[in-house]
Amino acid sequence: MTTIGKTIRIYLADGTPGGIRHAELMNWSGQAMVCPRSRFEELSSWPESQRPGVYVLVGEDEAGGVIYVGEAENVLTRLQSHLKNKEFWTRVVFFTSKDENLTKAHVKYLESRLIELATAAARSRVENGNSPQRSALPRADRDAMEEFLGPIATLLGALGFVFLQPIPAASPGAAANGGAARLFFKPTKRVVDAQGAWVNDEFVVFAGSIGDLETRHHLKGGYLQLKDALLADKSIEKVDAKTFRFTRDVLFSSPSAAAAVLAGGRVQRSGGVERH
Repeated sequence: MTTIGKTIRIYLADGTPGGIRHAELMNWSGQAMVCPRSRFEELSSWPESQRPGVYVLVGEDEAGGVIYVGEAENVLTRLQSHLKNKEFWTRVVFFTSKDENLTKAHVKYLESRLIELATAAARSRVENGNSPQRSALPRADRDAMEEFLGPIATLLGALGFVFLQPIPAASPGAAANGGAARLFFKPTKRVVDAQGAWVNDEFVVFAGSIGDLETRHHLKGGYLQLKDALLADKSIEKVDAKTFRFTRDVLFSSPSAAAAVLAGGRVQRSGGVERH
């Protein structure tokens, strides 16, 4: 089957990529906007922000990316409340419709699906406590929203947001013969036996890696939240009183972040990772 290209238009409101951006995909009724938190006041002059839509707050902590997915009948009004009650985010990306055909039920469905997709991709910690139940849409509307999701994912990637993209497939053998650099993590004082690799400029810890279940007092903040989240979604599971095992490949922001989770605390010596 012939691959069909896509045309994206991105408008830089002040001529720089660091300001507000408006993006469209050719022959799609939706539109995307990206706004830095520091430029939030400028959004009030954009009617595109004052419609029903779905949005993602994007930030980082010491363990990596953090996102929060929401929906609103008026995106701008809802985002104003998040300036006060959510501190982590530095950017927001949101999607509304150019023809104003998105309803409250539609955006609630999109919110639920984006949370599902972001959780499955496991690239960023999803701040939402639970995935909201999908709206009970008629079959035609549900299918239309599933079609709407495709361009959303495309535009997110084009705008530099990777939280919906699957973790690159890799295995310990992929590092051989010129593949990704293979890394080993075996600190002598902790119950850890793990392997990972740089894959496409990202660090992946492989399924089957063993970590120390004990959490030391200096594992705090984002690393502790990340470890708890991995246990909660069963990405890592308890093996015995001292160890846990990775049940799938897991992406980390850096080898040091992986080392902290594996060892139950910060690792001082080169992140506890050795390159071979």
